[in-house]
Amino acid sequence: MDSDTDAKDVARQLRAALCRSGLSLRGFAAALGTSHSRLSSCLKGTASPSAAFFLRALRQGAALGEADARGWMTPQSTRQTLKEAIAQGDDRWAFKVVTQARDQVRAMLAGPGEPVAAWETRPSSTGEERWDGLLAALIAHEFAESGRTPPAWTAFRAVHEWVLPNLLLDETAIREATPEWLAERGIYIARRDLITA
Repeated sequence: MDSDTDAKDVARQLRAALCRSGLSLRGFAAALGTSHSRLSSCLKGTASPSAAFFLRALRQGAALGEADARGWMTPQSTRQTLKEAIAQGDDRWAFKVVTQARDQVRAMLAGPGEPVAAWETRPSSTGEERWDGLLAALIAHEFAESGRTPPAWTAFRAVHEWVLPNLLLDETAIREATPEWLAERGIYIARRDLITA
């Protein structure tokens, strides 16, 4: 095989990964941490991706496609639903979205296949750092609990402390009832709220 044939094959496989992902060109580029113009050049074969980028694109395309086929939430779908909840001013709905994403990531980590690799991709911001921070904390915790390295984006921490209100507990009680791994990030949610969300 000559280098021109290799370049065409790389471009073909990248196009297939984009198709499997179910994302737009811009969405897939963002998921891979690159610009849409760079990804477009790779898809056309006018630019050569690094081996690491190529393998990440193949893995992400397959994982996003598998997650979508199984009806699992992805970082992108979670962000979109969270943004809708935030726009409605509905913190209860937003909390249910992030805890549902956490529960699905837990199931993905315990199940067959690699749809959980879809969660390696950084979701774009919801526009509210408290929800970005909570999502990052919950996903990081699930990866760590399963013995896997949390995705790099889950290191995100909100700048300001946040206490999720509870009708039965005052702020001091909520802080005392917060798991240590969450309190370390400046997010205070009573343990039972995390369980029963």
